[in-house]
Amino acid sequence: MLIGGRVLGRAFTEAYKQASASSQYAKATGGKNGASGRASLSSGMTLDEAHKILNVKPPPAGGQANAEEVMDRFKRLFDANDPAKGGSFYLQSKILRARERIEAEIRPAAEKAAQEAEVKDGWKPKVYKDR
Repeated sequence: MLIGGRVLGRAFTEAYKQASASSQYAKATGGKNGASGRASLSSGMTLDEAHKILNVKPPPAGGQANAEEVMDRFKRLFDANDPAKGGSFYLQSKILRARERIEAEIRPAAEKAAQEAEVKDGWKPKVYKDR
């Protein structure tokens, strides 16, 4: 029983050290990247890794990634790795996570652009007439 307690204690200690280290890493990268740091924590994938998986070029500094190119590559790779066709479920899941990671990075910029366009053009509500 004493040996079991020791093993369990060491396991908890190692788990705590690892959690502490990952927390410090997240704080270090989160301060620089802001929203992208949180997206990386939720998906477990960096933006560079996502671009490499989908084989798309990263956007220029401050630029917008091509969403159509990302979706095209995603669909092609996702279908090619279908387990029913002899592909790998693991690769399919990595491809899906890569697309989600890139979309998480693109989404705030697209929403901001839509808001700016609405402010520029004015708000035009859709009016439906009853018959």
